[in-house]
Amino acid sequence: MKKRAACARTRNSLGKLASCKCAQMKLSFGMIFSIFLILIFLAVTGYFIAKFINLQKTVQIETFKNDLQANVNTMWQSQQGSRKVTYTLPTKINAVCFIDDEYENFIFKSKEMIGGGTIDNIDIENITSGEEEYCIENIDGKVSMTLVKDYGESLVKIIK
Repeated sequence: MKKRAACARTRNSLGKLASCKCAQMKLSFGMIFSIFLILIFLAVTGYFIAKFINLQKTVQIETFKNDLQANVNTMWQSQQGSRKVTYTLPTKINAVCFIDDEYENFIFKSKEMIGGGTIDNIDIENITSGEEEYCIENIDGKVSMTLVKDYGESLVKIIK
């Protein structure tokens, strides 16, 4: 007679078939391992989605800086003019503030620390008008301002 596998069903003292606990353990381990793999997959997916969204916000900020500089340069090269511009920024930024500082002339007001920068060819002294800063609110992810250059002036002013 052939020897049965170690996990074969056996009869108990009452003559009833007893269940095989070995197979149940393998099934339980397989289920636990599957759940563990699913949780790891979800965690990794969430991590990369968060990184992608953060990258998108960084790109919006850099696009704002580049577009503002390009628009200021266009106005600066003209004799005179006025142009209303609107830029998209992440909603985590409350305002864009222009300051008269040695190292940068605009900053972002936000709960997080976000670096500002320098925009060339703007009349920062006229923009701030002796105040510490001149801020333009971010409303629903949009910042609107007007770039102005009067005849005979060499720099561009920014107004709300």
